[in-house]
Amino acid sequence: MPYFDAASAAPLHPVAREALLAALDEGWADPARLYREGRRARLLLDAAREAAADAVGCRPDELTFTPSGTHAVHSGMFGVLAARRRVGRRLVHSAVEHSAVLHVAEVHAAAGGTVTEVPVDRTGRVARAAVADALGGDAALVCLQSANHEVGTAQPVEEVAADCREAGVPLLVDAAQSVPWGPVPGAWSVLTASAHKWGGPPGVGLLAVRKGTRFAPQGPLDERESGRSPGFGNLPAVVAAAAVLRALRAAAVGGADEAGRLGGLVERIRARVPELVPDVEVVGDPVRRLPHLVTFSCLYVDGEALLHELDRAGFSVSSGSSCTSSTLTPSHVLRAMGVLSEGNVRVSLPYGTEAADVERFLTVLPEAVRSVRERFGVPAEEPVHRAAGAAAVAEPAAPGLVVDALGRRCPVPVIELAKVIDRVPVGGTVTVLSDDAAARQDIPAWCAMREQEYVGEEPAERGAAYVVRRRV
Repeated sequence: MPYFDAASAAPLHPVAREALLAALDEGWADPARLYREGRRARLLLDAAREAAADAVGCRPDELTFTPSGTHAVHSGMFGVLAARRRVGRRLVHSAVEHSAVLHVAEVHAAAGGTVTEVPVDRTGRVARAAVADALGGDAALVCLQSANHEVGTAQPVEEVAADCREAGVPLLVDAAQSVPWGPVPGAWSVLTASAHKWGGPPGVGLLAVRKGTRFAPQGPLDERESGRSPGFGNLPAVVAAAAVLRALRAAAVGGADEAGRLGGLVERIRARVPELVPDVEVVGDPVRRLPHLVTFSCLYVDGEALLHELDRAGFSVSSGSSCTSSTLTPSHVLRAMGVLSEGNVRVSLPYGTEAADVERFLTVLPEAVRSVRERFGVPAEEPVHRAAGAAAVAEPAAPGLVVDALGRRCPVPVIELAKVIDRVPVGGTVTVLSDDAAARQDIPAWCAMREQEYVGEEPAERGAAYVVRRRV
């Protein structure tokens, strides 16, 4: 069964399995002890730290192993914010950061700090100038991921790092998705990563704090890991995680361009999906992106139903659609980008993915989408919208219509809008009543895809009224 969700957790790399089993026999003792077993464990820990530091691009004494990538983010952010309290209490981050960053921002704001959120463009990328504008005198820390975990867009980390250094503000880079593909360039101050993203075992994170960065570990101090990650660490898992990073770097140096190979497969998906499936929006930057990840959204499709269809066909993928989440709100990443969220599919290919599996996915996807649309009453052969320039439906024209979609979840409000847009004359409006949070994002996105005018949102007794003016 092809597994296409490496951005969530990559399958355990064979090198990790071998190293983990060996370390269970050799690295079980406390590396802080001076007897033979402790010294052996210490040698393993030191070798793992050197390998991980080399892969990240820092000194071994700057790198700490943590229980997870999330723990590394939390420790890194709180440590820098606490150390720079006298300088300022303003945290700057992009609108598409991982939830680990956003959760710290919420705690920071609740404790009296301030937060500046930098917007992104429709590809999910921040503008260097926008970050630079946020580097005021009270800025304590900037957080910017190296590449987005949902749409794959790479951020201008090197350029932002240069601006941060000039302004004297530390930059924390969440490199969870990009570390497998190479060191993060630039004069960043703090970097975090997570082993299960590159084929290491879960339960291992990396926290690198470069020399000269003011850092004050929070919570009770511990003699282990420079006081930044207390407790007896999982040494066998650490050894396995570092072994995979070493193997990946050695393969890249030796000419094994797995990033290029996977990038070619992703490029095929990006090109073929819009050809095979009508009414699809491929999102994320088409050039400056991770090599193994592609995201697209399908109009008139329930994301959860589509994932179930693909699972039944043997493919494991993920989604940022609201209908696949417990919160019933769309992904904050897709929302910040202003792109369609319904029917969202994220494909992230693990190392070793076969081209034949990608081709089979492209064969299966159109029928899966057609099946889901059919359940929602969307015609299988014809799109529910009128193509631009075609004749209008021969029905009595009304200057304005109201669609009551209250109590109905995505993608129903958009489907009902698409069904009636041709019943109003050019210049007429359709008002959609909806209490589904996804409608606030998906109706404007539909308008952009259909060249219709999104007038705006108006208050209603229940939910909201979304007004669309027909342009074509």
